[in-house]
Order: sequence, then structure tokens, then C-alpha cells
Amino acid sequence: MKIGVFDSGLGGLTVLQAVTKVMKGVELFYVADTKNAPYGEKTPEQILQYSLDITAYFLKAHQIDALIIACNTATSAAVKTLREKYPELIIIGTEPGIKPALEQTKTGSIGVLATPATLVGEKYQDLVNVLSAKEDVTLYEQACPGLVEQIEKAEIESSKTAQMLERWLHPMRENDVDTIVLGCTHYPLVAHKIEEIMQREMNLIHTGDAIAKRLLALSETKGHVNEGDLNISLYTTSHIDKEIVANIMGGDYTIEQITDL
Repeated sequence: MKIGVFDSGLGGLTVLQAVTKVMKGVELFYVADTKNAPYGEKTPEQILQYSLDITAYFLKAHQIDALIIACNTATSAAVKTLREKYPELIIIGTEPGIKPALEQTKTGSIGVLATPATLVGEKYQDLVNVLSAKEDVTLYEQACPGLVEQIEKAEIESSKTAQMLERWLHPMRENDVDTIVLGCTHYPLVAHKIEEIMQREMNLIHTGDAIAKRLLALSETKGHVNEGDLNISLYTTSHIDKEIVANIMGGDYTIEQITDL
């Protein structure tokens, strides 16, 4: 079975890593569209076009059987169109984990960190409507412009990143938030910084594991036998920090730049 995974950069590797823990006997192809990053500050029309172009590349170059949109922003902009255009493909998107956050919070105060595009997207707004019936839950939404760029530049431990997170998280800390939805696949890469700033035991909700389990279930309905070796190929459309890639993925992969996207 051949599986394509894409994101604007490094963030989707957190999803890819989760997939490698669950799936066996598959070929994994990952595209980091760093040339067009960050998606979270592009228009929905731009993001849709990037998603269509990458999916077409996967089908032409690698004949994929399944597609994972490892990006909340791209999911919001493109998953419906992609499913209509490619009904034969298994297509799994990435959505903020509102439901598990509701299940795990004890204080009733939930934070959501996301890109600006995700917070105004239709799919996110639909998810938030679930909260409207729960009077005992308070939602603290925070757009995080610039955080993806800091992560892509390997500035995770920098004072600038710490200052950004402190500014965004201060109201959540003051309002007894105990559960934070990481509404971008990049954000698990700064999870340790978030916990430091929140100064308490936190439920940090990200969706890589849920995506991997969903992929396994859908692939088995298509006849996939989950045994055998993994083959991982990473592609980028521009520069990518290979040290961070290695920290996330280990060393068992190839990586090359592609120019036809």
C-alpha cells in the first residue's frame, strides 16, 4: 500500500511519525511544501490549489492509495474538494481535537492554539458548535501567527518563541485552563515549552495517533495486510531543517528536493 502525506513543512512529520508506529508493509511518501509555507497565513483559494497540486503529484509519481492531509489549515480548505475529485482514494484530514478535549478537561476551561486560517475555517467553526451545548465549558481561542515560522527556522528554544508563547498562554494560565488543543501539526514540536509556561500538569491534545488508527482501519477494509517493512521517502519543495527532521524521524528515510510543484 502506498500512502501520501503532506504539510507546509515540518509539522506533518508529527503525524507521519504516528503512522510509522501503527502501519506496516507500506510505502510512505511525505511532501513538505516549504516553498509555500506557512499555509496558515495564505488564502483558502491558495491552500486549495497547493493541496490539489500535491495530490496530483502523489498520484502521478507514486500512484498512492491513501492521502493524509497532515495540516489543519489544508484540511479546512481542501478536504471536501479532494474527496469529491478523488473518490477512490482513502483521504484523511486533520482536525482540532475538540471532542477529546471535552472528555479530558476537569476544570472546564479549554485552550485552543491554532493558525489564523484554522480558527476562521468552516470545519473548525462546525466543531466549536459542539461546545455551545456545554454551559460548563469555557473556550479560550488563540491564533498563533509566526509560530510555525519559528519552528521551521529551528527557533524552538529561542527567547522570541518563549515570549510569543508566554503572551498567548498567560490568559489560559490565569483562567485555570487544564487542556489545550494543539490545532496545528507543528505545535507538538513546542509541547514541552507550552507545559513549562503553563506551570501545571496539562492535557495537550494533538491528533497524530487518532489519524494513524483511522488509516489502519480504513486500509484494512481495502484489503491491506498490516505486516512487513516500512519504506519512507521525504520530499521538500524548498529548504528544510534536516536536523529537526532527523530528531523527529530518526535516520531511516531518504530526503530530496522536488522542483515540479
